[in-house]
Amino acid sequence: MRGRKGGIGIALVTVAVLVGTSACGGGSDKASGDDAKPTGKPSASASPSPTKPKGPPMLLETITPQTGTTVGVAMPISVIFTNPVAAKARADVEKHMKVSASQPVAGAWHWFGDRRADWRPKTYWPTGTTVKIDAQLKDVSNGNGRYGVHGYTHTFKIGDDVRAAVSVTGHTMKVTRNGQAVRTLSINAGSAQYPTWNGTMAVIDKQKKVHMTSCSVGISCDKGSPNYYDLTLPWDVHLTQSGTYVHYSTGDPNPGSGSARGSHGCVHLSMSDAKWFYGQVKQGDPITITGSPRAKAPADNGYASFNLSWDEWLAGSASGESTTGTL
Repeated sequence: MRGRKGGIGIALVTVAVLVGTSACGGGSDKASGDDAKPTGKPSASASPSPTKPKGPPMLLETITPQTGTTVGVAMPISVIFTNPVAAKARADVEKHMKVSASQPVAGAWHWFGDRRADWRPKTYWPTGTTVKIDAQLKDVSNGNGRYGVHGYTHTFKIGDDVRAAVSVTGHTMKVTRNGQAVRTLSINAGSAQYPTWNGTMAVIDKQKKVHMTSCSVGISCDKGSPNYYDLTLPWDVHLTQSGTYVHYSTGDPNPGSGSARGSHGCVHLSMSDAKWFYGQVKQGDPITITGSPRAKAPADNGYASFNLSWDEWLAGSASGESTTGTL
């Protein structure tokens, strides 16, 4: 996927926003190097300390969710460091990134490589919870000669428990809100050649229109190919950084078991259903896809942290499970 990179500054703490050209596509089994680089406008954060640090500064590129936002029950806290954090320093870094909640929950950090650390609760967040991350990193070492120069604080809220369950073989998507069934929609998903990811993916973001091209995800750059496309499509709910969306497609205007027309990996809805669904969901709402021949989306391909079991999640943590502080 080809998204625009935002500027990198000492306090760029943003919400993930997809812009530019993108596409539905199978994607690789690993998220790209740009997957952990959300872009957007910086939010307020602490001013740099006047104290001279012990070495070059340890800085953050992003903290997601953005402060002041309301997100879904499957949304992790995702922290992206500008420079690599050594394995020997991660437990101390985790200790200085304190997570508190108005309804305390068990959770843990998990490292995806050496620059991205996500915190998720053991199970979904309770609706109505206020969450705060207080990353007091001043003078904290990254283990590679860099030291934090200031802190970052984000506070956000968990909204209604909106979920969608997609059955690839049943051509349906069942939407619930706070445990109550809302609607069942007709869908089409990936083809045998370009199957949709299985698993649970928290919504990354959404846009009213996205320019999608087959070339941008490596499907085809040949205009004569039956798999070539260059389209701007509406009502796009973004699920993976490798290019998975729930949206309307002009090539599949009436999805469902009657048409059984496959996609290039996205989930297709009719125009009216796509517009309705777009209005129901927010960042962090879990969309769970079953029945595809493909594996579950990698946990760092967007925000698919619940595709890892709790034991798998803890295996990537330097300090293990803990309970949030109380707000």
